[in-house]
Amino acid sequence: MERAADGRGARRAGRHVEHAADGRGAGRAEPHLEHAAHGGGTGRAGRHPTDEVDDLVAAWRAERPDLDVRPMQVLSRISRLARHLDRERRSAFAAHDLESWEFDVLAALRRNGAPYELSPGALLRATLVTSGTMTNRINRLEDKGLVRRRPDPQDKRGVLVTLTSAGQARVDATLAGLLESEQALLAGLPEASRDTLAGLLRVLLAPLDAG
Repeated sequence: MERAADGRGARRAGRHVEHAADGRGAGRAEPHLEHAAHGGGTGRAGRHPTDEVDDLVAAWRAERPDLDVRPMQVLSRISRLARHLDRERRSAFAAHDLESWEFDVLAALRRNGAPYELSPGALLRATLVTSGTMTNRINRLEDKGLVRRRPDPQDKRGVLVTLTSAGQARVDATLAGLLESEQALLAGLPEASRDTLAGLLRVLLAPLDAG
């Protein structure tokens, strides 16, 4: 998650994106991904066991043979994976006495680099919440000693929200725990397959984010 944000591995994944976009090398690079998408390989020593999405797709094909249900093979799996990830995120945050929104604010400050501070407006853009919600969140984090406000030297009417040393320690420990959980979720994929999958998901997601 955070690795993508800071750019590490992006150049590797980008090469796979070019192949995915124009179809070059797709079969050579990761043939097992194609088999998995079609439920193939089930009989070969159980390399690619079927999942609930296979059953769902098969049932809809039987009931509605007039419809192309292939999008379900991708998007239903993304939806289910998102639920697993959300559960792991909540568990990692709870282990460090944080809620999801608290981590989001602290992580935005931490990612910004020393001195780990942003204006409330910048935090709004980073976390996609309303001004009133952000004010309330900053207040609560300040009460917990995880952030502090200070006057903005560039704007007499403005303030900056700064990560405290306690806030930095908390977000760093939480991130380490979260990444450990995410590594476990990806344990079934070799590194090359992860890069390929990241590139394909980027192709899918980029125009949606831009829109």
